[in-house]
Amino acid sequence: MESLIRFRTKKDLDNTQHKSILALKGSIISKGYTDIIHISDDGEEFHINSFSALPEQKAALLDYMIGYLNEEKLGQVVKML
Repeated sequence: MESLIRFRTKKDLDNTQHKSILALKGSIISKGYTDIIHISDDGEEFHINSFSALPEQKAALLDYMIGYLNEEKLGQVVKML
């Protein structure tokens, strides 16, 4: 059974933050963790991004995402759910 990964992003991002979030989502797909990332509204200020991943990949995927978010200094605009 696949695991659901969810993270919330602010809608109001500057261009650099927006490009970094897009790059993160693109790399998640290109590395083969998932095929598609779904985006839904979460009120006026946030989007929810969700996708499924294999359970055996979940720990590596979360480590990758946390490392990326820290490196790009996106901790204030992205929250893992």
